[in-house]
Amino acid sequence: MNIVIAGGHGQIALRLARLLSARGDAVISLIRDPAQVDDVRATGAGPVIADLEQLAADDLVDQLTGANAVVFAAGAGPNSGAARKDTVDRGASALLADAAEQAGVRRFVQISSMGAGRPPAPGSDEVWSAYITAKTEAENDLRRRDLDWVILRPGRLTNDDGTGMVTLAEPEVGRGEVTRDDVATVIAALLSEPTVNRTTLEVINGPTPIAEAVANLA
Repeated sequence: MNIVIAGGHGQIALRLARLLSARGDAVISLIRDPAQVDDVRATGAGPVIADLEQLAADDLVDQLTGANAVVFAAGAGPNSGAARKDTVDRGASALLADAAEQAGVRRFVQISSMGAGRPPAPGSDEVWSAYITAKTEAENDLRRRDLDWVILRPGRLTNDDGTGMVTLAEPEVGRGEVTRDDVATVIAALLSEPTVNRTTLEVINGPTPIAEAVANLA
């Protein structure tokens, strides 16, 4: 398969690119900073400089044409303010979806967040509230589109070694942790299972092998 990953220098994105490249997929990773090129190349992916806060959808069509799927893995990052939560976590996702529609790419996997889909709790931190609001609006935007989309909401992310075992289901699976390794493996499996589409899923570490968990959804 040919896969395009937006936010290609993110921690999940780098793991995903490495998995996809190792199994023989061709991967293009869209990144904002030229200093990230070597890290992306080390995964086997082809880095492309594309600042999703500055481009129009038309600017991405050439990169997406011929792809089998796109993955939105971009995020404004923990040190960004409320404004960039909107421009990246919402705006960049919508931009990528626009470009996918124009390029004829139907498969779209969006990495969201546990807690999206509900209003922020009263008294929540301003930046956290902006983040959850942006993720919720990005999900809603994607659901309105005629794409074969999957929205994936991970639990609290850790850098522990992957376990290969998860709970993966439609909301709500409950609170819990999940390793970034396992999230990347779940996305790789979902990309190979096109019958799982137009659904919102939550994932935490759990008792079921990832391949089985995805197969159960098919």
